[in-house]
Amino acid sequence: MTAPSHTDRARSFNAAAAQYAANRPSYPPALFDAIEELAGRSLTGARVVDVGAGTGIGTAVLRGRGADVLAVEPGDGMAAQFRLNHPDIPIVRGNGNALPLATASVDFVTYAQAWHWTDPTHSAPEALRVLRPGGALALWWNTTPLDIPWHIAQAQRIARRFGNHPVVEQNGSGARAALADPTGRLDFTRRKVRWSRRVPLDTHLANIGSHSIFLVHGTEASTAFLTEEKRHLLAAFPDGIIEETYDVDLLVATTP
Repeated sequence: MTAPSHTDRARSFNAAAAQYAANRPSYPPALFDAIEELAGRSLTGARVVDVGAGTGIGTAVLRGRGADVLAVEPGDGMAAQFRLNHPDIPIVRGNGNALPLATASVDFVTYAQAWHWTDPTHSAPEALRVLRPGGALALWWNTTPLDIPWHIAQAQRIARRFGNHPVVEQNGSGARAALADPTGRLDFTRRKVRWSRRVPLDTHLANIGSHSIFLVHGTEASTAFLTEEKRHLLAAFPDGIIEETYDVDLLVATTP
């Protein structure tokens, strides 16, 4: 079987947009405190473009922090779900490799779980182009902690069944600054923020099932894995409530 392409993975979310919106985790207040600290400015009143906004999980929190937010999203299904969930937040179609924005027009460019779907040789210069002097680019990912046994065991089961996700490994969850910006024009500062949420088992399974590594392998393969995974998790969490722990991997770079 041919390995799914980067494009296949990126497009896979459109058919699962409602599942994504309902079950994916959000982000903690401490993350946005860290963004403001590293950027040296408040989100309140700032002009923010949230790129690869998806169904608007991160966008809504930025709006809640008082930012004037514009969402940019390339996918039909994700954009439709965004409009359904957040009819009061403007959204335009586009992607980070060629932003539909004027030069020096925004204070923040943000990417929540999305930078690894861009080509940084294009998206890094584009972010610099649209940022005003003193603006900031913020990239972040909810990542799986490497010190919690059940999370590690689950990741190993997924890798054995479906293989590792090369795009995310290279440019996503690790969030290495050199890979995030191969142009070398951005001076990133890195921060990690740990948080957790408690959710019903079915929500957790729907969350992991909304990841591209499941979506591109089809319903039959994903359902078989998730059915088996439910048995593993009930052994660890007999009350059916899962405590998902995340390390948010944050990179922030500011412009002169």
